[in-house]
Amino acid sequence: MKDSIDNPLSISAVLQRLLEGGARAIVVTLIAAPRNVGAKMIIDEQGSQHGSLADANLDEALIRQAAVVLVSKEETRTFFGRDVAPELTEFSEAQFLFELVQPEQRVVICGAGHVGASLARLAALLGYCATLIDDRKEFVRKEDFPEAKIELVLAESWTGAVRTTIGNGRGVSIAIVTRGHSEDEQCLRAALSSSTPDYVGLIGSKRRTRIVLERLRESGVSPARLAKVHAPIGLDIGAVTPEEVALAILAEIVSIRRGGNGGSLSSR
Repeated sequence: MKDSIDNPLSISAVLQRLLEGGARAIVVTLIAAPRNVGAKMIIDEQGSQHGSLADANLDEALIRQAAVVLVSKEETRTFFGRDVAPELTEFSEAQFLFELVQPEQRVVICGAGHVGASLARLAALLGYCATLIDDRKEFVRKEDFPEAKIELVLAESWTGAVRTTIGNGRGVSIAIVTRGHSEDEQCLRAALSSSTPDYVGLIGSKRRTRIVLERLRESGVSPARLAKVHAPIGLDIGAVTPEEVALAILAEIVSIRRGGNGGSLSSR
């Protein structure tokens, strides 16, 4: 599919439509060439093309490269024409900027105890939009969380609150850090009802998390879906305090988002 993009307003309209639908896309901009510098094309996750750089063969090469960039999780990358289409010699020295456009990254935290509260504050500090959910009114008071990037949700129902908050799951990382098995199970079941969250993690010992996962498996949740749950949650940094546990959780979320491996850089 190919849409026409003739001006910046049209580009903005296409991007807005994609983002409102929870989609990611690559914006390709011609940044160095004898002519048409500034020309743009948008490629969405389905490989649909919006706009053109006025050469069908070049467009096809850029679409293929956009698919590679989407998988790599890189947010910006510059390529020469010879890198993406060596057969198109007339574009060899042209340069193209690839930019990832995606929904705002969110962390949804189920449970506003010590760990959940610390995680919300740390996530907001790192630029994430954090949503903190709890069924206890005194745990989600705005005066305790004045940060603009922290949204508070008082749950009448854990299932309903989690489903409503995560939406279609795009750009969402879910951390389940509630106070008990029943709350964990409700939140995890709701989280897995969305097919596309970027990350789902469940706090607790191996025994506690195994109990919750087994209950969901017995109720019909597929093993493939359960295998995507990070349980116990977080990277192994020897965390002890609530703040350290929050750091371990957010470190794992960042690692998944950025394509890291969670190892020590000095061990490379």
